[in-house]
Parts: sequence; C-alpha cells; structure tokens
Amino acid sequence: MTTSISKICTVLLCIVTLGLPMRAARAPEAISHPSNPEIAKELDAGKYVEASQILKKVLAKNPKDVEANYWMARCSLEMGDYERALTFAGQAVSLAPDWSESHLWLGRSYGLKAEKTRSLFAARKARQEFQTAVQLDPNNLEARRNLMEFYLDAPWFLGGSKDKALEQVEAIASRNPVEGYLARADYWKGLDRPDLAAQNCRQVLKLKPQSAGPYFQAADFFESEGNAEDLEAVVRAVSLIEPGDLRLAYYRGVERVLEGRELPEASRDFEEYLSRAPKRDDFPPHASAHDWLGRIYEHWGQVQQAIQQYKIALNLSPDNQRARNGLHRLESN
Repeated sequence: MTTSISKICTVLLCIVTLGLPMRAARAPEAISHPSNPEIAKELDAGKYVEASQILKKVLAKNPKDVEANYWMARCSLEMGDYERALTFAGQAVSLAPDWSESHLWLGRSYGLKAEKTRSLFAARKARQEFQTAVQLDPNNLEARRNLMEFYLDAPWFLGGSKDKALEQVEAIASRNPVEGYLARADYWKGLDRPDLAAQNCRQVLKLKPQSAGPYFQAADFFESEGNAEDLEAVVRAVSLIEPGDLRLAYYRGVERVLEGRELPEASRDFEEYLSRAPKRDDFPPHASAHDWLGRIYEHWGQVQQAIQQYKIALNLSPDNQRARNGLHRLESN
C-alpha cells in the first residue's frame, strides 16, 4: 500500500450497540472516542501494545464487541501484525457488514499483507474491501482515497486503472475541496509529475484549513521533494492555528536541515520531537527523526554519532532506505 495508508489519522468510535442474537451487530453510527476511556488514553498516546492488552480483556468478556474488534485490528496494524489485523478486522466486518469503516480497515489489513507477502489474492481482497467501503458510504473519503491509490498503483490485471483513479479524485474533490487537492497531489505524484503534485499541495495551503492534518499531509510531500520553501510555509501556517502541535518540531527541523542553516537548532527540534511525540500513524515516524539526526551528525563529521542514529532508524524501520544508504556510506569509508 502507499505511504498515505500508513499515515491515516487515528479516528475515534462511539459506543457500540450489539444486535439481537442471530442478527449482525449494529455498527457505530458515528465516529467518536472509544467508549472505554482507558483505551482512548493509550491510543492517543500511541501506546498500541497497552491498548491491545485492555482490548483483550474486553473481548474475553464479549467476543462480539464490534468496537473492540475494530480497535484490535487497528492496533495490530500499527504493530505490523497484518495476520492478526485481518482476524479482528474480518470479525468486525462479519459482525457489522454494513459498516463502511470496518471494510476500510479490512482492506488496509489485506493491503499490508499484499505488500509484505506479494500476495495477488490479498491485493484483490484489498481492492474489493475498499470498493465495498465506498459503496456503503460514498462520503467515506478515506476509503475513496485508498481506492484511488489502489487503482493508481496496481497493474491492470489486478484492477488498476488510471481513469478509475481519477474518478475517485473527482468524487473526493466534489465533496471536500481540501481533500480533493490532497488526493490530486497523490494522483500526480503517482504519475511521476511532482510539479503538478506540488501545485495541488500549495492549493491546500491557500484554502487555509483550520486543522493541522491537511497541512502536514502537504508537508510530507514537500519533505520528500526536499522543498524547504514550501515546508516553511506549512510550518508558518500551522504555527498560527495549532502552535502546540508536536509535529511542528519535526517539520521545523527538516526545514532547517534542507536549508542548511541553524543545524544545532534543528538537532534540538528532532530531540524534542523524539522525547515528546507519540508513536502514532498521523505523526512522522520516529525513525525519520533519527535519520535526520544522522544526517546532521554526518554533516558535522561526527561519524559514530551519525552511525548510531542511522542504526536506530533502521531498527525502528528496516525499510528506511535513506538511513540504510547513510549507514552504508559511513561504514564503507
């Protein structure tokens, strides 16, 4: 699956009401905090292991709790256990087959399995679940975004289609202009047109959304392109609406490194981020912060410190190719 799937903000659920025996359980009618405040606290802090331990106790008492199965699936995905995620997401779907959100996360679980195992069957199942999620709720923009990404990235024999991807982009844009520009940016990035992707990310900033999430999605693109100027614009905009957001430290540090200025301040930015930011899917990975610290130490000629940071980054995220390249570069000298 594409990176945006691994970067979905933590959604919140309301109290689940189970249906009568021999009937499917009713799905939550709205998205809210988990009904269990202990679970909500752990999830907000990015403590997925601790949250899953509480969820186990809930499920031991009531295996047909839709909400608990749903959150267990999400915790499992965060911990990289797609098989476990498939089990619980599948249970949530079987208990609430008409709930779009349960199909969305079952699709993401299959997507992760397809990515890790190269399974064509899992890839097809991911597409089917995303399609079902959209059919059940045409206003589920996250499901449309994931379906768009699938159509864009998958080969034709798995159902990939640039035209179908564009249809999803237009459907998203007709419902939410900000999300439309973000989807269009992903579309053009997937077609190797970073210039057009950047234009759409800048449109997000011009619309001035009042929550930080869309800005940081644009920031991820600017970071990947090494675009310090637009990244600075993101940091400036978010500082006005949510100055306490911990993600600002990370992106401010990235901006400074890309500009090659104030590297001691950038180092402190990343240290602050690592010490305070939770390990959540809507926050930049801690592995990336360690990678940037490695680049700073490498620039300063502090080889052992740089190697240490690259190794930490790879331990947290073995797929971090930039950290792997940095480590190889230093250890081969």
